[in-house]
Amino acid sequence: MPDYPTSFGKDDLIACARGDLFGPGNAQLPLPPMLMMDRITEISADSGPNGKGHVVAEFDISPDLWFFECHFPGNPIMPGCLGLDGLWQLTGFNLGWRGWTGRGYALGTGEIKLTGMVRPDRKMLTYNVNFTKAIQSRRLTMGVADGTVHADGELIYHVRDMKVALSES
Repeated sequence: MPDYPTSFGKDDLIACARGDLFGPGNAQLPLPPMLMMDRITEISADSGPNGKGHVVAEFDISPDLWFFECHFPGNPIMPGCLGLDGLWQLTGFNLGWRGWTGRGYALGTGEIKLTGMVRPDRKMLTYNVNFTKAIQSRRLTMGVADGTVHADGELIYHVRDMKVALSES
């Protein structure tokens, strides 16, 4: 495994989005505004409740974020799919951080429960991704993980069996 740090700031995440962190053709995050985190505070390949790796990240919420203006006019709410995408982004980031090669692709998820909303008065989202499987073989590179999103400490999303793969093509 490469000797990457175990936390990353916004500049590091943007370097990843540009393809500079894990190298060309490997896992990348999207550029803002689709980048759904501001920092990764913890990452591992062998910690977490299942001993298979984890990621913890944070996203600062402000009333001027792009999605509040359009979703929904007069009733601003962060789209739930963006929180899910943030969890997928972190799952793929962990695979690249492990030194595994290929471009990342979300393959789906098992169960999704949305129990709260992100409105402009929220201050911070905290993402937790806990791997249940991390597979690297000649034919398949994939992570399977469960995730949660907390808004100011309140659990608002719970996702099971997210799947992200890395592919050379």
